[in-house]
Amino acid sequence: MNADAEKPSPPPVDFTDQGEEDWVEAEVSGPTSQETYNMVSDVAIGMNLRWRDNIFQLKFIVVTTLLFTLVGGLIFRVEGTVTGFVVGVLAGLFGSGIFLMIYRAMRHSQGKHD
Repeated sequence: MNADAEKPSPPPVDFTDQGEEDWVEAEVSGPTSQETYNMVSDVAIGMNLRWRDNIFQLKFIVVTTLLFTLVGGLIFRVEGTVTGFVVGVLAGLFGSGIFLMIYRAMRHSQGKHD
């Protein structure tokens, strides 16, 4: 004999008696639009709109520019002053940018997308 033929079939399910109040919407917790923008601008492309980061970068560039200009001027006079200024701006720009890149990567890896 066939073993499947002896098993009783399950009762039919009636889906008509379920009202809308039985459905519970799941609360979606994801990043806000600002956090999403910060992630994209930090990882791919876009302007950094964080005032704290921009003020830090401004201060860093000003300090390195003054430092390189003074050192260049003391060592090589006029040519050193101009060269120190240019090198100071570039060093400040790249140095602060690299620092912020590493800092923001560490923050994103911790799940902090502020």
